[in-house]
Amino acid sequence: MRYLFVICFLFQIYSTSANAQSYKYHTVKKGETVFSISQSYSIDEEDIYKYNPNAREGIGVNEKLVIPVRESGSSEKVTTSSTTQFLDHTVKKKETLYSLSKEYNVSIDDIKKYNKQLYSKELQIGETIKIPSKSEAPFESIVTVKSPEEKSVATTKSSQEKQITSTREHIVLPKETRYGIARKYGMTVKELESLNPMVEVLQPGMMIRVGTNVLDDEPVIITDERFRFYEVKPQETLYSLSERFGVSQDSLKQLNPALKEGLKFGMVLKVPKRDRDGEEIDDDAYTGRGEDADTKMDLTQFIENRSTKKIALMLPYHLNKIDADSLGSYRNTILNERVVRISLDFYSGVLMAVDKAKTMGISTNLKVYDTKRDPSEVSNIINTNNFDDIDAVIGPLLQETTEAAASRLENKNIPVINPVSNRSMRGYKNLFQSNPGDELTKNAMLDYLSRNTSGKNVIIIADGKSFKIKGELNNATPSAKNISPSNNFVSEQQLSGVMGVGENWVILESDNINLVSSTTSALNRLARNHNITLLTTNKNNAYESDIISNNHLGKLKFRYPSVDKEYDTEASEDFIDAYEERFNIEPNKYALRGYDLTLDVLLRLASAKDLYESFEKYPGYTEYYESKFHYMPNADGGYTNDAIYIIQMNEDLTISEANDI
Repeated sequence: MRYLFVICFLFQIYSTSANAQSYKYHTVKKGETVFSISQSYSIDEEDIYKYNPNAREGIGVNEKLVIPVRESGSSEKVTTSSTTQFLDHTVKKKETLYSLSKEYNVSIDDIKKYNKQLYSKELQIGETIKIPSKSEAPFESIVTVKSPEEKSVATTKSSQEKQITSTREHIVLPKETRYGIARKYGMTVKELESLNPMVEVLQPGMMIRVGTNVLDDEPVIITDERFRFYEVKPQETLYSLSERFGVSQDSLKQLNPALKEGLKFGMVLKVPKRDRDGEEIDDDAYTGRGEDADTKMDLTQFIENRSTKKIALMLPYHLNKIDADSLGSYRNTILNERVVRISLDFYSGVLMAVDKAKTMGISTNLKVYDTKRDPSEVSNIINTNNFDDIDAVIGPLLQETTEAAASRLENKNIPVINPVSNRSMRGYKNLFQSNPGDELTKNAMLDYLSRNTSGKNVIIIADGKSFKIKGELNNATPSAKNISPSNNFVSEQQLSGVMGVGENWVILESDNINLVSSTTSALNRLARNHNITLLTTNKNNAYESDIISNNHLGKLKFRYPSVDKEYDTEASEDFIDAYEERFNIEPNKYALRGYDLTLDVLLRLASAKDLYESFEKYPGYTEYYESKFHYMPNADGGYTNDAIYIIQMNEDLTISEANDI
C-alpha cells in the first residue's frame, strides 16, 4: 500500500511541476497593461495574446491571464531519465513509415535516424528495422519493487505505465477546444477522447493526456477569423478537400504541416471559413464523402416513389436534315458524323432502360428533343416547352449545349446530366457530369499508386510533354527511379539496369506510339525473368494502335484508370439478347452507357423525393453493366461522378478490376 502512496505522491509532484514550469495565472492589478505585464515576466506581448486572445480588446482589473513561463528544461526532463532502447520489427505487407510511426508512437525521422537505408529507399517486405523506444526509469523502478504476492499486479501496472510513457500532459487554457488540442499533438479527436475517457467538458486549468507528437508551431486557438478547424471525414482526399474549401493542395499543406506525413480520417485541419465566393462553408452539406462512400447501393431494394418519372432526353440527331423521301441520304451522310452515331447508340440504351424500369413498376414519360449541336436551339427548346414538371434532363451530349441547358434550368433546380463529355464545365448548381474527366481519373490512379507501391521497385518513364504528371508521380512514389527516353525510345538495356528482384512496377506516361511500342516490347522480353507490371495514368490512343501488341500488354498485367469497364458477357447475356432482338445488332459502349445512366437516374428518382435527396439517403455508389456512379459536389457548384475503375488487362486478354493489394 505504501508503494501505491509513493507513486501517487510522485505523480502529484510531476503534475504540479509541469504546471509551474509551463504556465501561471496572473491577476491584473490597477494600472497594469499587457506591455507592463509582458515586461515583468520577460516575455513578448504576443505571447500573452496567444493564450489570451480577448486581451487584444483590453484587460480589466482582477482579470486572470494565462502567462507562459520560460524556464530551461521541460517538465518531462525533471521527472524522467529517458534511455533509448530498440525493438526489432519485421516489415509486413502494406506497412509504411507513416503507419509504423503511428503504431509505435515515434516520428518518421526517428525511425530513419536508426535505419539509414530508409533515407534513400522505401521499406521492403520482410526487412527487419530498429524502432526506437524510450523507457522511463523512475516509474519502472517504483512499479517493479514489489513483494512476490504483488507480482501479478505489478505486471499489469507496468504494461499500463508503458502506455503512459507514450503520452504527456497538457494543461487546458481558456478557449482551447478538443479540435485545437488534437491538431497540436498530431492526434484525431477520437484518439484524444480515448486517452481521457472521464473528461466530458474541457475546463481551463484541467490537465489532460495527449500524444507526444507535438507540432510546436501549431496554435491550439485560431485567432485569425478567416480560418477554423475541420475534422477529416472517411474517404476524403487532399484533392476533394482542396475542392471543398477552394484552396490548392499546396496551401492546405502550408496551413497544416502534419499533412507531410499523409492525410488520415479524423485528423484536424486548419481550413478557410468561406469558399471562393465568400459564402460560409457548411460542414453538414452533402460532400459525397463518408463511411458509406465505398458501399455499393442496390436501389431496387428502396423503390418507394411510384409517380411517373418525367425525363427530357436532349441529344443531337440533326433531324432537320431529313426530308420525307431522303432517309437513304441521312443514312449515308449524317450517320457518318460520329456525334450523331453516339447519340443514336445512346438513345437505344435509354429505351432499354425505360423498358427495364417498367418491369420494376417505374413508369416513365420520355420526351425527346433534337439539340442540333446548337446552344441557341437548346434555349429555344426550353423556352417553347413546359419544363416545370421535368424530373431530370439527360443530355445534351456536348459541353456548350449542356451548359446552355443547365443555365436555363438552374433557377428551377432541374438536374441536367451530361452523359459522356469529359471536359470541365461551368459550375451550375444543377449540372451533373457523369464522366469523371481526366483530372479525377488521373488522381484516382495516383491514389491507387500511393496505396499500393510500398515494397515495390517503381520505375517512371515519361517523355518531355509529360513533365507535370512525372512530378506528381514522384510525389506519390518518392523512391521511384526515373528513365528519360531518348528520341522517343527506351532500350531493353536501360530498363534492365533498374530492374529489381521483387515486383517491378513500371509507370509509362506518353502518347507517342514509338515510345509506347519500344517500352512495351522491351518490357515483354524482360518479363521472362522479372516480375513486371505496366501502369499508366492515361490510357490514350497510342495503346489502341495496331503497332502495340495486346499480348504484350496482357503479359505485363497492364493497369490503367477507366470510367467504364468491359461488360461481362455472361452476366449481361439477357441484356445482350434483348438488345439484339430489338435492334438486330450487339450493343456497343455508348448503348450500355445510355442504359446504365438512365436506369440509375430512374432508380434514384423512384427511391427518393428527387435526385438531390437520393444522394443524402443513399451515399454509396451504384453500379450496372459497365458504369458506376457516385456524385460528389464541386467547390464551384454542380456535381461530378468520381466513381472510377482501375482496370487490369490479363494474360488471356480478359479485363478485370485491379483491387488494392
